[in-house]
Amino acid sequence: MKAVILAGGYGTRISEESGVRPKPMVEVGDRPILWHIMKIYSHYNINEFIICLGYKGYIIKEYFANYFLHQSDVTFDLKYNTMSILNNQSENWKVTLVDTGTHSMTGGRLKRVKEYLGNETFCMTYGDGVSNVDINETIKFHKEQDVVATLMAVQEPGRFGTFSLSGDQSKISNFREKPKDENSAWINGGFFVLEPDIFNYIEGDTTVFEKTPLEKLSKEGKLAAYKHDDFWMPMDTLRDKNVLEDMWNNGNPPWKIWSDN
Repeated sequence: MKAVILAGGYGTRISEESGVRPKPMVEVGDRPILWHIMKIYSHYNINEFIICLGYKGYIIKEYFANYFLHQSDVTFDLKYNTMSILNNQSENWKVTLVDTGTHSMTGGRLKRVKEYLGNETFCMTYGDGVSNVDINETIKFHKEQDVVATLMAVQEPGRFGTFSLSGDQSKISNFREKPKDENSAWINGGFFVLEPDIFNYIEGDTTVFEKTPLEKLSKEGKLAAYKHDDFWMPMDTLRDKNVLEDMWNNGNPPWKIWSDN
């Protein structure tokens, strides 16, 4: 199975970083968030990726062009102009990088890579969010539903601590740090499983995937939701990036489901 990653947007809400590189190349733990996303899929033996490029896409191309060299121990013999690989630690990935336009919307980017996907079920996600969702279970659930598209549904965690005060009370007796509201609405968590028929719902570059295609699919009963009530976090802002960085540096980031061995 293949995974499509949308990596062409501007990332305006994290302009402190995206002004010099595309948002998926913003680093967490000295690795681009894009690398973390690919490691999640690779853990489930999905190692073939189609990455939709746009804004500053050449930076992503250069990253993968030099990936093998950067991940390997090498010896350069300058006299004979040769290079010997001592220890290769690169990934077992096949990566197709496609320029999907600077101004294309999410649906338009997906449709531009149709020819690379064949007539088979595939995964899709955005290049800025991580989760510990079980990809295999999501795929299994999708196939059981007999639908065109399945999205990972999540409840957004609270960003602020809450506490109760009543009347003239001034002392806090009940404090919860950033609780998740059990009654809050489910939202799109950005991890999809899709059938080739999805392209029948996308007109062209101006199509926003999350609007007309998903709205039409839901009306037809062809859109399913896989509920994920564990870790999920998008990297929308610099604050989000710093939170993810702290999680990584603390040694037990929730989305790191893969082994270093």
